[in-house]
Amino acid sequence: MEKFAAYFKVFSDPVRLDVIKLLIAGESCSCTMIDKLPISQPTLSYHLKQIEKAGIATSHRDGNWIKYRIDKDKLDEMIAFLQTLKDFRTEDRGCKL
Repeated sequence: MEKFAAYFKVFSDPVRLDVIKLLIAGESCSCTMIDKLPISQPTLSYHLKQIEKAGIATSHRDGNWIKYRIDKDKLDEMIAFLQTLKDFRTEDRGCKL
């Protein structure tokens, strides 16, 4: 449950959602994302670190650049988790209306 709480915490921030949308389109470095977002470079770096720390994105160095990409397997895990919650049924606990 801790893992999913961390995932959904990332998705609870509008700026991080914008960053995730950019990364879902493909691998990118912060220098190409910054022009598409109404935030400063330090703020973008902070949000990228939060997304990566939760495990939703990965990064690697390419020369002078750090490139980020979304781990789509994590998105699949989140979808499966939500589907499990949606389909969860409890037995009658004796509550009467």
